[in-house]
Amino acid sequence: MISINHLNFRYSFQRPAVFSDFSLEIGNGNIVGLLGKNGTGKSTLLYLICGLLHDRQHAVSIDGMPSYKRRPEMLSRLFIVPEEFELPPISMRRYAKLHSGFYPHFSEEVLEQTLKEFELPTDINLGSLSMGQKKKAYISFALATQTEYLLLDEPTNGLDIPSKTQFRKVIASQMNDRRTIIISTHQVHDVEMLIDRVVMLDQDRLLLNADINAITERLRFEMRPVGADLSDAFYCEPSIAGTLVVAPSTGFSDTTINLELLFNALTQNPDIIKNLKQESET
Repeated sequence: MISINHLNFRYSFQRPAVFSDFSLEIGNGNIVGLLGKNGTGKSTLLYLICGLLHDRQHAVSIDGMPSYKRRPEMLSRLFIVPEEFELPPISMRRYAKLHSGFYPHFSEEVLEQTLKEFELPTDINLGSLSMGQKKKAYISFALATQTEYLLLDEPTNGLDIPSKTQFRKVIASQMNDRRTIIISTHQVHDVEMLIDRVVMLDQDRLLLNADINAITERLRFEMRPVGADLSDAFYCEPSIAGTLVVAPSTGFSDTTINLELLFNALTQNPDIIKNLKQESET
């Protein structure tokens, strides 16, 4: 479990706080969407979780191990793919040979399988890749480590539409009950059908931490025609085709979640789904 208890963090005393008295718990076995506007601290939170940044109170831990200590037993169970990174001009085979020893559950089979699904050769030279290919190659290695915690920062940036579909398939195929995958993104439509839990940040506060099923059991996300009754709506947003609506669920059918609409609704009225926060704590 990832535990964050009363986190306070700022990059310098001259800059505003990124997090103030911020608390969050993320259990195992979930694909978590970490969502929020640019500048709300999504990347910072990932770096705090893996110990690349740390706060003075040491408020962040993974399975009871303080993240800031970056102990080998913690690092062998965690992998982060940052938004921007460089890879050496060597083959993937060589790269895997040099780095796989740090991860006791590393799987050559998973590496070959994910590269194949991304339509990349197993002997690809990492120094000759485009941005999208580089990201797919590194994500393939990250999945092959089979760490219990995988942190992905804006993983779909630089991917074309077919590659985004491949990404969702690859992540879903490598998910299991002992693994936790956190995907930080502002491209919410890329992960709507993939995640099973959503964490939303707004400025320095936790806006929402809830299971997707809990949300769709209580809320409906609809497109209503112009002139339709909106009296039951929690939130409305005009569009060319009509009005996008967040309304209470009738309990008769599930709807597909619209994360962008949900985020906009919550920033306008955080009390809409207070019960979802209570659900996330049970």
